[in-house]
Amino acid sequence: MAMFLFFLFLAYVFFFHTNAQMPGFVSIDCGGVDQFTDDLGIEWVPDIQFYGQRAKLSIPSENRKQYTTLRYFPADDWKYCYTFNVTSRSRYLVRATFLYGNFDSSNVYPKFDISLGATHWSTIVISDATTMEVRELILLASSPTISVCLSNATTGQPFISTLELRQFNGSIYYTDFETKFFLSVSARINFGSVSDDPVRYPDDPFDRIWESDSLKKANYLVDVAPGTEKISTVLPIDVNRDERPPEKVMQTAVVGRNGTLTYRLNLDGFPGSGWAFCYFAEIEELSAKDSRKFRLHLPGMPEVSKASVDIEENAQGRYRLYEPGFTNLSLPFVLSFSFMKASDSSMGPLLNAMEINKYLEINYGSQDATLIASLTSRFSLEAWAQEGGDPCLPVPLSWVQCNLDPQPRIVSIFLSGKNLTGDIPLEFTKLTGLIELWLNGNLLAGPIPDFTGCPNLKKIHLENNQLTGPIPSSLVNLESLSELYLQNNSLSGTVPRGLLSKNLLSNFSGNKNLHYGKSEGNHIKIIIGSTVGAAILLLAVMASLLFMCRRKKRASEEELTALPSQKLVSFLTDAATETAHSFTLSEIEDVTAKFGKRIGSGGYGVVYYGKMKDGKEIAVKVLTSDTYQGKREFSNEVSLLSRIHHRNLVQFLGYCQEEGRNILVYEFMHNGTLKEHLYGPLIQDRAMDWIKRLEIAEDAAKGIEYLHTGCVPPIIHRDLKTSNILLDKNMRAKVADFGLSKLSVEGSTHVTSIVRGTVGYLDPEYYVSQHLTDRSDVYSFGVILLELVTGREALSNESFGPNCRNIVQWAKSQVENGNVRGIIDPSLGGGFKLQSMWKITEKALLCVQPNGRLRPPISEVLKEIQEALLIERRSELGEEGDSGTIESAHSASHAGSQDLGVFEPYISYEDPVAIPTAR
Repeated sequence: MAMFLFFLFLAYVFFFHTNAQMPGFVSIDCGGVDQFTDDLGIEWVPDIQFYGQRAKLSIPSENRKQYTTLRYFPADDWKYCYTFNVTSRSRYLVRATFLYGNFDSSNVYPKFDISLGATHWSTIVISDATTMEVRELILLASSPTISVCLSNATTGQPFISTLELRQFNGSIYYTDFETKFFLSVSARINFGSVSDDPVRYPDDPFDRIWESDSLKKANYLVDVAPGTEKISTVLPIDVNRDERPPEKVMQTAVVGRNGTLTYRLNLDGFPGSGWAFCYFAEIEELSAKDSRKFRLHLPGMPEVSKASVDIEENAQGRYRLYEPGFTNLSLPFVLSFSFMKASDSSMGPLLNAMEINKYLEINYGSQDATLIASLTSRFSLEAWAQEGGDPCLPVPLSWVQCNLDPQPRIVSIFLSGKNLTGDIPLEFTKLTGLIELWLNGNLLAGPIPDFTGCPNLKKIHLENNQLTGPIPSSLVNLESLSELYLQNNSLSGTVPRGLLSKNLLSNFSGNKNLHYGKSEGNHIKIIIGSTVGAAILLLAVMASLLFMCRRKKRASEEELTALPSQKLVSFLTDAATETAHSFTLSEIEDVTAKFGKRIGSGGYGVVYYGKMKDGKEIAVKVLTSDTYQGKREFSNEVSLLSRIHHRNLVQFLGYCQEEGRNILVYEFMHNGTLKEHLYGPLIQDRAMDWIKRLEIAEDAAKGIEYLHTGCVPPIIHRDLKTSNILLDKNMRAKVADFGLSKLSVEGSTHVTSIVRGTVGYLDPEYYVSQHLTDRSDVYSFGVILLELVTGREALSNESFGPNCRNIVQWAKSQVENGNVRGIIDPSLGGGFKLQSMWKITEKALLCVQPNGRLRPPISEVLKEIQEALLIERRSELGEEGDSGTIESAHSASHAGSQDLGVFEPYISYEDPVAIPTAR
C-alpha cells in the first residue's frame, strides 16, 4: 500500500492558515514538526500534512531551527506543489530557500526547477552543501490561490527548506506590466551596513531581506572604488511610507571621497529587462558652501547617464528619502556601474540602498485550467485530484497529456480505475482539444453525455462502469472517432447505425439490454503512407550517396594534410595535461601483460584488457590512426574527458603518448556494448527484456543530458550509437568514445563542422547544412531507441525489405501503415506494457524528425523514458492493468511531455528608451 501511495500520491495540496504578525504573513518550516517563533518574532508552522519525506540537517554553522529540516521529493516526472490562499489583486513577496546539507548522504548536488503556477521561476542548482540558495518573487495575485511547485529534477532529489509569503499593503512595486510579468528579485543591497547581518523584520515590516554590502559572496559586489567610506546616523529618516526601504537601511550609506563610487555586480537571472531603483538620503551635515551633485554612469548606456542627482534638493531636505530609478531597463548579467561627482559639486556621491528586479513573463497556463480545477474540486479527497498547479505546466499532471501550444490544451485524460463515481463529469465534454478519454474501470453511472464539444476526440474508453441509458447518436458526428469501448455497462436501446458503419474499433458486449440494428459491417481504418514513405526513401538514398562521396573526398584531403609519422605532435592543451594522468608505456605494458588480451577492435584501433596493481580492471585503447585527424581525435578525447565526470559516462583514467603511440585508458566495462546484447554475440539464448532496455536508455540519456546541459560550454557527442554505449558488471549503461565530440560555441545556435559520425545514426540535417547542434545527438539517440524497440540494426541489407536498408524510414513507414506491432522485437514476447512501448516508439519517431527544430531536447526524451519505466514497474507490482490496445500515434504537436523555455523579451511597449522615474 505504501508503494502504491508513493506512485499515485504526487503532491498533496496544502492550504496554510496562520495568525501571523501581519495580514498575509505565512512562514512554512518545510520538514518541521511543530510551530515556533524565531528570534526575529516570525511565527513558523510545519508542513506536516504535506507529501514527501522530511530530513534533519546537522550543519555547525546553521542553528536557526527552520533550516535544520527540509522536505524532499522523488526525482520523477511529477510536480510537488504548495498552495497558498491569497487576496486577488494584492501584491505579495514569495520567498523559497534551499539548504542541501547533504541530507541524503549522496553528495550528489541536486538540480531542479521551481515554478509559480505555470510560470517557470528558476532552476535551483546546488553547488555547495552548506550554502543556502534563496529565490524571491514579487507578484500581483490574479486569483484566490497561488501554487509553488518543484519539478524536473535533473540530478539528485528536489527539496525545499522554507517557503514564505509576505503581503504588501500598497503600490511600491506597481508597474505598467504587472499583469504580464512577475518581478524576480535579483539584488537588494544595504550600502554602508555596519555589520554583515541583513536588515529584515521587524525593521522592515514586510520582511524584505536587505543584504549588507560587506558580504563578499561570489555573486555580490566587487571593484569598490578607492576612497569609498561608510557613514551612518542615528537620526530619524523620513521614508514617506512604510513600503519604502526601512529607516535602518537609510541610516547607513557609502560616500565616494575621491569623487566616485564604482561597483560591479552579478545579477541573477539576467540579461533581460529589469526594474532598478536607487535610494538616497542626505545623512551628512554639510556646510552652507558644500553641495553634493553626481551622475549615474552605466558603460555603453549613455541614455541613462544624463540625469544629475542633488539629494537634498530632490528630496526637499536632509534626512528625507529620494528614490530615482527605471521601471524598464535592459541590464546585463555583470553590471558595472558608477556614481561620479559633478564638476560643480564639492562632495563626492552618496548611496544608501539599491534594489534590482528582473521581469519574468507570466505564463497563464493551459486553456483548460479552469475546467480541471472545477473537476478536481468535486473529487478533492482523491489522490489524483490533489496534485495542484496547472494541469499542463511546467509538467503535466500524472493523469493528463497536453499539446505543445504556447497556451496548451489537454489532449488525453487517463483516469482508468480511479474509483470515479456518479455521472460522467461534464467538464470532460468541454475540453475542446481532447483526443483520448480513458475512464474505464470505474463506478460511473448515468447516461453517456454529448461529446460533440470535443471535435477532435478519437478514443473513448468507458468500459467496465455502470453506465445506463442509450448510446447517444451524437457520437456519430465525431468525425475523428476511431475507438469506442463501451462493454460491460448497463446500456440499453439500439446501437446507432452510423456507429456501425464507421471505420471504428469498438466493443459493445456485456450490455444485456443493448441491441444491434442493421449495419454495413465494422471496419478497421488503415492509413497508407506510400507517398510519404517514398519521399523519405528517396531523401535517405540521396543523402547516403552524397555522404559516401564526401567521405572519399575528405579522406584524400586528410591524407594530404597528415603529419610525418616519425614526428610526434601533441595537440593536448595545458589544462588537459595538468588534469589527466599520464601513463608511461612501460606501465601500460605491465598492466596489460604486454597487450596480451585483446577484447575489442574497430576503425579507431584495438582495445586490450588490463589490471592495475590495486586490482582495478581497465580497458586500454590503442589508436592505430597516425593521421592528423587521428591525433586530433585522440587529443580531443583526452581534453574533454579530463574535465567531465558523470556516473553515466565511461570513466577516463589517463593516457599515454610515447614512441608514436596514442593510448587511452578507461575503466573496464564488464558487459561489453549495447550493440552486442541487442544483436551480437552476447545475446546468447535469452534476449534483453524490455525493462532492462528502458533502464539502459535512461542511463544513456542521463549521460547525454549531462553533456548538453551540465557542461559549460555544452558538449555535442557527435557519434552516438549502440556500440558506444557500454555496460558495467551491473548492466548499467555509460556513454563512451568522445573522439568526435565538439564543444558548443556560447551564444551560438550551432557549430559549423566538417560532417563526421556513423552512417545510419547521422543527422541528415547536419549532413546537408554542416550545422551541428545538440539536436544532432538527439537524432542519433532516436535511432538507438528504435533499435531497442525493434531489436534490429540501424542499417541492414536484409532486415527491412528489398527497398529499404535504414531503420528510420522502415519504422516510419510501418507506423504510418498502421502496423505498430510489426516493429516490436519478437523476442520480447508479451513481456511489456503496450503503453510504455508506444511512449518510446512515439518519442523515437519525434527524435528522428528531418527538421532539427522539431526534435525534443534530450531532457524531454529522458522524462518519457522514465515515464515508460514507471508504467512497467507499476505493472510488476500489479498496480495497473493494460488496456489491451496500442495507442494510436499523435501528431508531433500533440506528443510527449514538455520543457518550459522562459521567454525573456525586452519590454518596450511604447517608449523604446528607458525613462528614469522618481517616486
